[in-house]
Amino acid sequence: MDAFFSSPLVQSFWFGILSAAALPLGALLGIFLRPGKYAVAAIMSYGAGTLFAVLAYELVHPSARQGGFPAVTIGVISGGVAFVLLNNLLNGQGAFLRKPATIIRYLIVFKRKRIRSMVEQLSHIKVLRALDPEEIRGLIPHIRLRHFEAGAVVFNQGDSGDSLYLIDDGEVEVLRDGRQIDRMGAGESFGEVALLTGEPRNATLQCVSNVRAWQLMKDDFDWIVRRSPLLYDSLQKLVDQRTPAADTEGRAWSESVVKDIGALSLGVSDRDVQEAASVQGGGAAFAIWLGMLLDGIPEGAVVGASMIGTPVSIALMAGIFAANFPEAMSSAVGLRSQQVKIKTIMWMWSTITFIGGVCSLLGYVLLSGASPMVFAVFEGFGAGVMLVVIAETMLPEAYQMGGSIVGISTLLGFLTGLLLNLWG
Repeated sequence: MDAFFSSPLVQSFWFGILSAAALPLGALLGIFLRPGKYAVAAIMSYGAGTLFAVLAYELVHPSARQGGFPAVTIGVISGGVAFVLLNNLLNGQGAFLRKPATIIRYLIVFKRKRIRSMVEQLSHIKVLRALDPEEIRGLIPHIRLRHFEAGAVVFNQGDSGDSLYLIDDGEVEVLRDGRQIDRMGAGESFGEVALLTGEPRNATLQCVSNVRAWQLMKDDFDWIVRRSPLLYDSLQKLVDQRTPAADTEGRAWSESVVKDIGALSLGVSDRDVQEAASVQGGGAAFAIWLGMLLDGIPEGAVVGASMIGTPVSIALMAGIFAANFPEAMSSAVGLRSQQVKIKTIMWMWSTITFIGGVCSLLGYVLLSGASPMVFAVFEGFGAGVMLVVIAETMLPEAYQMGGSIVGISTLLGFLTGLLLNLWG
């Protein structure tokens, strides 16, 4: 039995599991203790700093000395590029829901695309097209996305005209004195005159299906108009002119509005996250799991490969452990907020831990006897993946939660990684 457990193959498997054990432990802490955002930010940036140092001193530098700098460079760049491509592919299938950082980044990009589409539709509303593009950009943060269920009444005939609506998705019927007089769908708007006059609604608007619509309040519109009396005079002349803008004119206007859309500060609400999760549906769970696996495979493989011909690197394992713990903790909190069951979260991270052990075993087997150059490319590949994970998710997420605390925590983590290397 002792001979069995002393076998390098068995040890590589168990050390791979041990380095990944932080995943279910971190998830449990996130689920039941729900630490504050500053604590999570400090722990996450500390783990990132530790892993930075460990990757440099325990992985990249030794591989470069043995296999050459070109081989390590090829591996690092290949690993980073491969991770980015696969990560983007999985995020498009719903894997972005696995971490708060990827959720925020994905939804901000998604919201900017949606705003571009909204502005293109707004360009057909002549009342709004009279506004200068810069003024419209000032209104965009005040335009709210509203959701209505099928059968809901958006407003009743006789209500005060307090806003304009632009249908993003779904269909509504227009009722006057109880009888249907029109139907409207995506891209159509109603309430332009209400922005100028505030006159009572001359019809009732009821949802035929679930409806998603942009709402611009008259108060916000008035704030823009009050800054320019000449603009108000020109808008008055358009009250009765609801004909669509010419395509070329409307296109030029919308392009002018969205040219600096990237500079807008777009927040991500809980409703945005819930909507994104519902849109992805049940298929997102597998994509989330694959995204977690994408983060974990290189770590396990590198642990196994690092054991070839040398004792296991305690510093490398500690660095991976320190990075995995807060990552799983933050992810578990985010998944719980999406109503994912606790047993599902723990199953996800537990299977990733087991697969980490398998990958460590495979890394040991496949790299045994490999040339120094091949070994350097392989370890560089794993390092490239982990470096991109730190840069794309861990540090941005930590900074968003903790602000300036992240810098000091990262430095302390880096020094810890250096100390582990010196002790080793």
